[in-house]
Amino acid sequence: MSRARVTVDGKVAGEIGTGLVILLGVGRTDTPSVAIAMSEKIANLRIFEDDERKMNRSLLNVKGSALVVSQFTLYGDARGQRRPSFIAAAPPELAKELYEQFSENLRGLGITVATGIFQAMMSVDLVNEGPVTILLDSDKAF
Repeated sequence: MSRARVTVDGKVAGEIGTGLVILLGVGRTDTPSVAIAMSEKIANLRIFEDDERKMNRSLLNVKGSALVVSQFTLYGDARGQRRPSFIAAAPPELAKELYEQFSENLRGLGITVATGIFQAMMSVDLVNEGPVTILLDSDKAF
């Protein structure tokens, strides 16, 4: 991704250049150790191209940034129904705590982090090169 930003009420809340947009869903059973493990995995995931155009560099290698946006709707379960259920999503207090811990851990790894505003109605603009989209699940269901 070459650039991204999130706006709230017409004002830019967070903006980055080269890096990753991370739509972060926090589940009801997630813990601080999950937030730490996922931030470390993402920081070291080799998904950026090297000189031979192979996915061989990490966010740390390319000195990229991260725009982290809380996204409880990732836990929407629409199997067999017309309205998604969000019962598996963490309650707001836990979700906010782990969202902030995830972002802080990325910063602690040396990554520049921008964020949206938790529980706000946000507009996310991004230029997705490739495009490349990777799904990660702490439960390793996929």
